[in-house]
Order: sequence, then structure tokens, then C-alpha cells
Amino acid sequence: MPPAPLPGPQPPHRGSSAELLARVPKLLDAMRSVGSGLELHSTLHRICETAADLASARYAAIGVVDEDGDGLAEFVHHGVDEATARRIGHLPDGHKGLLGALIRDPDPVRLTDLTEDPRSCGFPEHHPPMRDFLGVPIRVHGENFGNLYLSDKPSGEPFNDYDLAMVRVLATEAGIAIGNARLYEAARQRERWIDGSVAVTTALLAGGDMDEALQVVAEQARRLSGARAGIVLLPADGGGLEIAAVAAQHPTHALGTVIPPDNGVVAELLAGRPVFVDDAATDPRTAAGPVRGYGPIMLLPLCRDGRVLGGLVMPRARGERPFTRTERALGDRFASQAALALMMADAQRDRERLAVYEDRDRIARDLHDLVIQRLFATGMMLESAQRGALAPEVRDGVGGAVDELDITIQEIRSAIFALRQPAQAPEGLRTRVLREVAMAAVPLGFSPSHRFVGPVDTAVGDLTGKNLIAALREALSNAFRHAGATRIEVVVDATVTLPDGRPGVRLTVADDGVGIPEGGRRSGLRNLERRAETVGGTSRTGPGIGRDGRGTTVLWEAPY
Repeated sequence: MPPAPLPGPQPPHRGSSAELLARVPKLLDAMRSVGSGLELHSTLHRICETAADLASARYAAIGVVDEDGDGLAEFVHHGVDEATARRIGHLPDGHKGLLGALIRDPDPVRLTDLTEDPRSCGFPEHHPPMRDFLGVPIRVHGENFGNLYLSDKPSGEPFNDYDLAMVRVLATEAGIAIGNARLYEAARQRERWIDGSVAVTTALLAGGDMDEALQVVAEQARRLSGARAGIVLLPADGGGLEIAAVAAQHPTHALGTVIPPDNGVVAELLAGRPVFVDDAATDPRTAAGPVRGYGPIMLLPLCRDGRVLGGLVMPRARGERPFTRTERALGDRFASQAALALMMADAQRDRERLAVYEDRDRIARDLHDLVIQRLFATGMMLESAQRGALAPEVRDGVGGAVDELDITIQEIRSAIFALRQPAQAPEGLRTRVLREVAMAAVPLGFSPSHRFVGPVDTAVGDLTGKNLIAALREALSNAFRHAGATRIEVVVDATVTLPDGRPGVRLTVADDGVGIPEGGRRSGLRNLERRAETVGGTSRTGPGIGRDGRGTTVLWEAPY
């Protein structure tokens, strides 16, 4: 019985084996070049260049089939210059024409004139003319990874049997290289998402400013998903979801926007269901939302133990590829981890609030049981001394002291009553500024001066006020940690007209410290700028209030 033929491409015919063998060294060099890297995109470029050189083709391209197997996730070309590629515009998606037919029927195709093939749908405008064509599937272990396309030999001859045999061998090696690159890329992608989850958990549980922590969630979501923006949504007081944090390439005024509960996307997120949109411009569910101008969008609920804590939105630009199944799964795990961290941060803040309430209750008891009782006893001793005093001046002086003690007792009782209140009415901006100034006095060793101009409490909105307080805290912290100042002046002016004509509020924090050193860290100043930009304002620095302008002045302003 004769031996079974070996698998793989067979020589075209016996009489032509000499020419085939002559190409073997070139084929071996091509196979070594294809398998020399792990990064997917560079591997695809290397395959195109190698295939074009091996088959003496002017043009080469490789299309990687997407996860669903009905289109192309990647399309890399060789031979068409960048200027021509820009004029051509959109790359093939593999849903129609000859490329789509090769995906549905992955068998080698060799044509002397592809324009006459009934499966061809023609070339787009500015595309260079092509006639002869060779298409070879890239398969490994029965899985179709994509197709390798070659066109136009400079000699004008069509592709022959030798070309087909060589390219089929190269396609097999290319499939192995693509498989390895995909595994490597998947491992790196999982590692990045895990690192992002760790960063989010650390930020949320660090006990710092909650807005800063939510900003970290938005920035990590944008970076990891390759989106144009990362948006964190939290439940709004009146229903729906409010945009609590935005990380985008350009400043946006969307922060604080409330998306009503009757919005289709919000209803899905509040029900704990993810939403995936291929094109926000045409999907009716995003017609009234802030992501209308984007393309593919991944919207994930921040859900834990059946409780929806908010949502995470990652929109890509118009024309970019939709999110793959792998990206959706990784994003879902990231959102779940972020939701767990949010829940743990809420529990941590509840414990901290409980500890504060318990401490306030203890202070109130001590004031009532110890301080007031001693003041009462002191008052009785003074009244006894008053009755026994002979000089009228002494009696009047002791009587005045007794009256002051009575007033002090009443004030302490008012303080005890306030300490025992479980909740307080919302504080005005002026009160919050004074609290920040008083808290900064402890590490500074002196109290910064402060001044208010205009209707600070009534004119400034909640969103701008919240960001102003955060900016004040950042500026005072910078003055304490880096400036070495002996004098700080804080001014909140609610009568400012911004450069664009809108009314606004300006925060000025000036010191007489060492100023901003050359080459020093700028993270604090960038935080101030970002906070101003999120509410449509600006932040800048200038000379300080020391001699000859020594020190730094921070000017932070935003519309009401």
C-alpha cells in the first residue's frame, strides 16, 4: 500500500519542482520574519510585507475576522501610501464583495481579473486599479483567523501555482503567529484591566475626596476601553442618573447633568442590565442623551448584590469599531469591581460618620455632666461671695461675672443641642469656606485671612460651590506642603464677570511663600485646572503677596 500524502500544499506538478525548491530559502526567511514578534498590529504588517515580497506582488493586505465571524476586526494593507489611503477613507469591513465571500467560504481564490468576478462590488473612489488577485485563508486547527490578499505583479503576469503554494505555507505560519499575538495581547489586556481595578479600589478606599476617587474611575474606564471618554453616573435625588465624573480628551460641561429616568438607556442601567450601542447617532435610545455625537458605546451598571449604585459609560468616536465580546466581559468585571469598591467606600464613610456621631454624643454628655455642673457650682459660690461683699464695686463685679456664667451656660446648652442633632440643614458656601480656612490653620500654625464679596451663599450653585471648596482645599494644601508661607489671603468674590461675559465666582488664594519652583511637580495645579474646566471655568497662577511678588497667587474662577 503506498504511503498517504503529507498534509499541506502539494507541489504544483512533478516537472516544476526545481522552481519550487529554488524558492524554499526565500520561504524559510519569510516564515522566520513572520514569527519574530508578539505585538498583533506589527505582526500583521510584517505578514503583509513578507507575502508581497514572497509572491512579487505590488499590493498585499490581511483581514482578521472578528469574534462573530461575519466581518473584519482588523484590516492592514501594504503597497498603498498613506495619502492615498486617507483619500480612500473607510477600510473594508468584510460584509460584502469579494472579501465578504472569502470570509463565508474560506477557500483559496485566484483570479486573472477580479473586476470581472460576480462577487466583486467594485472599488471606492481614489482606490488604485487592481486586476489579478490571490486570496488565501489563514487557518489554524480548523479556526479561520482571516484571509491574506495579494494583487498585481509588476511583471503583469498572473499569480501561478508556485505563488499559491508558497502563500499557503506562509498563511499557515501567519495563523500561528496571529494566534500567539492574540494570546499575548489578551494576557496584556487582562493585566491592564486588573491594574485599573486595583487603582480604582485604592482610590475609593483611601478615604480622600469622593469626587477625586470617582474621577479615577472615569479615567481608568476611558484608558482601559480605548474610549474617547469615561463617564460615571450616580443616582440623582429626583430620579434618573447624574453625571458625577467625566474624563475626556477635551473639556466638557456635562458634569452635573441629570439624565431622566424615562430615558431608555437609564431605565436599562437602573434595572441592572448592560447596554451596548453600535452607533449612538442612529440608536433611538441615545437620542436625548449626552453621548449622541459618539459611535459605539458600552454602558455598564455599577451593580452589587442586586443594588444598582450607578452606571459607567465608555463611548468611542464615530466610525470606530464596536466593543468585542472580550472587551465587554472585561468591562463588566471592571464595573463589578468598581461597584464593590463603591459599596465598601460607602460602608467606610458610614462607619466614620457613626464614629463622629458617637464622639459628638460623648462630648455632649461630658459638657452636660461635667462642665455645666462645675459652672453651676462656680456661679453659686460667686453668688454667696456677692452677698457677703461689703464694697459696692465688688458686689457689682461679682454680679457681672455671675451673669456672664449664665450666658455661657446657655451657649453650652445650645452647643449640646446642636451636637445631638443627627442631621443638619445644608450649609452655605460661606460656612464651608470658613471651615476649610479653620482646618488649614492647624497645620499652617496661623489662620489665613479671608474675605467675601457679593452674594456668595445665594448666587453660587451647588456644583460650582462643591468644586470651589475642593479647589480651596487643594490650594491651601499646596501652600502648607510646598510654599513655606507665613501669610495667606483667601478671597471669594461672587461679583465677577468672566471673559465670555457670564457672571461667575472667583476664588483667590495668595501667599508669601517660595513660589512655584522650576521643574517642580504640577499635579496640584493640574487638579485645579481640571476642576475649573469641568464647570466651564479656568484656573491660573500669578505672583504672590510677598515682597517683590514673592509667593504664589492662585486664581480659580467659574460661572455660577
